[in-house]
Amino acid sequence: MVTINYHNAKIHLSEQVYEPGEDSCLLADTALELIRDGMCILEIGTGTGFVSAVIEANKNIELIATDINPFAARCASSNGINIIRTDMFKGIKSNNQFDIIIFNPPYLPTSDDEKVPGWLNYAFDGGVDGRKYIEPFMDQVTDYLKPHGTILLLISSLTGIEEVMGEMARHKIESEVIATDKCSFEKLVVIKGKFKQ
Repeated sequence: MVTINYHNAKIHLSEQVYEPGEDSCLLADTALELIRDGMCILEIGTGTGFVSAVIEANKNIELIATDINPFAARCASSNGINIIRTDMFKGIKSNNQFDIIIFNPPYLPTSDDEKVPGWLNYAFDGGVDGRKYIEPFMDQVTDYLKPHGTILLLISSLTGIEEVMGEMARHKIESEVIATDKCSFEKLVVIKGKFKQ
């Protein structure tokens, strides 16, 4: 079993689960800057549990994570993450309990011939435009976030940054890009969202 260390966290990896990359590191670093002790955090689609593990290694918080992939759920659990194997928010009580909700969705535009076999496809397949999971996420997130809570969403320039921020605006979420990282063929961004009061 391969293990990596990052910001005081020791994370075990699995061949059947998306391996943390530049996107995971950018999201973890950004989350650490915003999260304060005592907060209640939800991570959707945690994968190996990398981002959640980094947060828990550095902050005194309550955290729950979800993932649809059974191998990811097992891997995240082995990394000490309190995880529910479910599709996005299913299985989580909708009582506006979270200070911050974190989501690194499958954001790559994916045609039928680009799909990956098996459960790993859930980590990559963002649909034709890369935004397949953004709208369902936005449709539900208000039921789980505290009134003054924050969304942290990681996407790629390939996903359409303006389009995603437009989708957030349609759901009455004010958004801003708060972190970026230029990779070889794309720019990764973390969008911070807050509900308009």
